[in-house]
Amino acid sequence: MGLFETIKQFGITITAPDIIICLVGLSLFACWLLKTSLGRGALADSVPRRNNMPFYMPFIPVLVWFGGVPIAILITRTLFPDLADWQNVFIDNVLLCIGAIATMAVIIFIARASFARRLKGFGLNFKTIHKDFGAAFVNLLTIWPIVIAMIIVTTFVGKLILGQDFHLEKHEELKTIISHPQLPVRILIIVTTVAVIPVFEEMLFRGLFQTMLRSFLDARCRPGPALTGSMLDARNGAWPAIVISSVVFAIVHSDPGHWPALFALSMCMGYAYEKSGSLLRPIFVHSLFNATSIIAALYQ
Repeated sequence: MGLFETIKQFGITITAPDIIICLVGLSLFACWLLKTSLGRGALADSVPRRNNMPFYMPFIPVLVWFGGVPIAILITRTLFPDLADWQNVFIDNVLLCIGAIATMAVIIFIARASFARRLKGFGLNFKTIHKDFGAAFVNLLTIWPIVIAMIIVTTFVGKLILGQDFHLEKHEELKTIISHPQLPVRILIIVTTVAVIPVFEEMLFRGLFQTMLRSFLDARCRPGPALTGSMLDARNGAWPAIVISSVVFAIVHSDPGHWPALFALSMCMGYAYEKSGSLLRPIFVHSLFNATSIIAALYQ
């Protein structure tokens, strides 16, 4: 199956509102490219977040997360082996929420101890919520056609390599919410994926990892005083930090088929963080994306 046939097959599921959204997104992306000289000057005025965080610090909450949650789930399954499937799913998501909240507490402690201006320097200034939410909506609209394009290309390459039966699997939480109609399970999954996980993942990947990477890279490519504008943007560590943290963000998700689309989304969230200095903006982008995915899965 050629790329055109893949697009045509994918287009069967596309509705008129989807087409309008993609056209609006493409227009916004084209305006961004023109305004920023194809992105070269997009982060010329981005200010690094001052911090004294050592390079190993972001790995501490990773150990808390990947060590604590799987162990808690394993212990629970051992203690309660006879629960129904939906009850296991419910308990797993409860533990997921508790683990994410506990890890967020560790991240907040690190941010307060390591960032100048503490949580405001980290990017958590709740006075900017209204502005960040509106900008996040525009950011998501802008990147949406790129995410769709990544899904189409991934499907085409998958069919080319693995055969015509290849198709992208839904995210595990989307499959769970579809296959379990119990109201407590669905409410908990919605809360987890829309409210808890976006905050946790953005605090970790953008707030800690991306900041650490930019601080490390800025120290090695800091421009001289004569460089300004797009030249400054080319020499600072903002874009490399966004790219590296986006690669890490994509590959920690279990399905490789989702990596290209997740990378594109993560680039958008990383850019939103560097451009605004607010961590709320990528959190809102992430939350809106997850909410849209859940609505689409339940509607289908």
